[in-house]
Amino acid sequence: MKSPDRNTLKKLLKNAGAVLFWIALWQFAAMLVSEELILPAPWAVAKRLFVLAGTGEFWLTAGISLGRILAGFLCGVLFGTLIAVLTSFFSPADAILSPVIRVARATPVASFIILAFLWIGKTQVPGFISMLMVLPVVWENTAAGIRSADPLLLEMAKSYRFGFRKTLEKVYVPSVAPAWRAGAVTALGLAWKSGVAAEVLCLPRLSLGTEIYYSKIYLETADLFAWTAVVILLSWILEKGFVALIKRKGGGAK
Repeated sequence: MKSPDRNTLKKLLKNAGAVLFWIALWQFAAMLVSEELILPAPWAVAKRLFVLAGTGEFWLTAGISLGRILAGFLCGVLFGTLIAVLTSFFSPADAILSPVIRVARATPVASFIILAFLWIGKTQVPGFISMLMVLPVVWENTAAGIRSADPLLLEMAKSYRFGFRKTLEKVYVPSVAPAWRAGAVTALGLAWKSGVAAEVLCLPRLSLGTEIYYSKIYLETADLFAWTAVVILLSWILEKGFVALIKRKGGGAK
């Protein structure tokens, strides 16, 4: 049996090899195109990213975008969970709210961004859109977890008169937790992408989406790639950090 350290090293080397392969392919394509305006080389993007990261405005921009979108994500998780409980245990709430959430899930995000831009200030749009994209995913997964609760355990809880609180803790929470975690992780990626897309369309001051938009307008392709790399990197950090957090809170359960 291989040691955990050896397995970890092997995984890191495999991932590093994959990254180097794609960077080499990118470099080859840039050499073929031979036009930085169309496809800048990896070193040009890295150089520009290094310059941007040396400014205070870079970190302020990234931090503000991160704060807006995370706030929307957390609101979406909270409301999605609460609405799932309501629609699962109260049929009138299910009849009223479930169709609306399904319509929201099927509506293109661009339509919501444009409508939200008309209704609320442009600085609030990214957070609102993130919440709107997260809510249906968390609602659906949480409701599915509630429905999957073991009826035999529920019957036992009723027989032993557990009460609502103890039934929730001993039966529903273990049933819902895996589906809720999976939905929240999926929703985090949606929140980040939709939030940045909202920034691109609404152009709030000091946002990643605004920087991406102006890089395209002014044909600063290296900047466009650099800001896109920041979006991808932050998305990866958020997902890894969130997964680590919920595993720690869940006692390491997957």
